Amino acid sequence: MALFADRRAAGRELAAALQEWRGTDAVVLGIARGGVVVAAAVADALGLELDAVVVRKLGAAGHEEFAVGAIADGVRIVTPDALRWAGMSSKDLERVEAVERDELARRMEAYGSRGREVTGRTALVVDDGVATGASAVAACRAVRAREPERVVLAVPVAPERFAPPPDAVDDFVCPHRESDFWAVGEYYDDFRQTSDAEVMALLGGAPTGSATENGR
Repeated sequence: MALFADRRAAGRELAAALQEWRGTDAVVLGIARGGVVVAAAVADALGLELDAVVVRKLGAAGHEEFAVGAIADGVRIVTPDALRWAGMSSKDLERVEAVERDELARRMEAYGSRGREVTGRTALVVDDGVATGASAVAACRAVRAREPERVVLAVPVAPERFAPPPDAVDDFVCPHRESDFWAVGEYYDDFRQTSDAEVMALLGGAPTGSATENGR
């Protein structure tokens, strides 16, 4: 049996570790898509506003779930060690990034910022877990550019060795720091892919145009 039944259960457990922000002026920003489900449970439990931050992983060729970097609005992260491990050339990376930038733009148009003001507030950036950390750090840096008072990265599970860079994150909250970590999905009984429609529903909107059940 895994640590969490599903993302909602993980969000409820994560909320218990974030009690100091209950009823404050903090805003919860879920990393779309799966992180929005976790974030919605956190926001509901703590009585906070919910929004999304859009990030795209730059996946290794042939091993797309392994991130060699990530992009967000105004942010690009590439991990040289991961790039070397994946055996990817600069041309390979350019091809992957071109595809992901198109998808980033689509998702930002569909359900990016929902207009929640973060300037001068605590931003709780939530995902369903951290593996390499590239996506989470990209999200936090994108949020940091919006001038919040503090950026708190909060995830249910992460590798024991993971530590977010201080230029991106002021606080890191993670109830489960695992020494033998392989993939986020192994800690969930139900880790099915989150759809655009589910994200839009959680954010209080309806999917329109290209914001449909896109499988990517």
